Amino acid sequence: MKDNELFWIFSGLFGFLAVATVIGLILKQVKGNTSVISNLNARIRAWWLMCIIAAVAISIGPIGSVVLFAFMSLLALRELITLTPTHRADHGALFWCFFIILPVQYVLVGVQWYNLLAVFIPVYAFLFIPTRMVLSGDTRHFLERMAKIQWSVMIAVYCLSYAPALLVLPIPDFTDNINLLLFLMIVVQISDVLQYVFGKLFGKRPIVPKLSPNKTVEGFIGGIL
Repeated sequence: MKDNELFWIFSGLFGFLAVATVIGLILKQVKGNTSVISNLNARIRAWWLMCIIAAVAISIGPIGSVVLFAFMSLLALRELITLTPTHRADHGALFWCFFIILPVQYVLVGVQWYNLLAVFIPVYAFLFIPTRMVLSGDTRHFLERMAKIQWSVMIAVYCLSYAPALLVLPIPDFTDNINLLLFLMIVVQISDVLQYVFGKLFGKRPIVPKLSPNKTVEGFIGGIL
């Protein structure tokens, strides 16, 4: 993709977000900081962050993007582990997750070893984590503790690592890998906007009322569209 095309794409995205931000601030001043408006402004801030991260990732190149997303995974994993209380006996396994498994996953992305990065965490790390936890000698609530750590790594490291992997993925007769990351970002943003709008306009049936009463079937259908 040419630089001028990227310029116009990001100009359009940031222009749209600027308008959305102004609308959100006006609604906050007129209607007050209600839960709906607060949620809307929080989503707009998240969209800003996504666009800025994408712009930085594209500007610093594939390897810089790998380092950037590795740092983001570190922050995300730290946040998830903070929200899920752990035992002292889990510290050994957590050390491996933060300082061995996470870096290795992103090194595999950087060297484009796709066959291994695709299975490193869901197979090898998932087998290693419970083994390391057992060696601590504390088996209280073992399955619960194991699941918390495993799926924190899966979400914060494995899933997130596929974003920079798009930039280094070797595809025959195709060099515009930037398009793949932009497509992912735009699809996610549009899906988030549509599910929010459909949920507020037509939402009547919560998908899981006890877990997230604001997520409705109608909003889910809008997000798919």
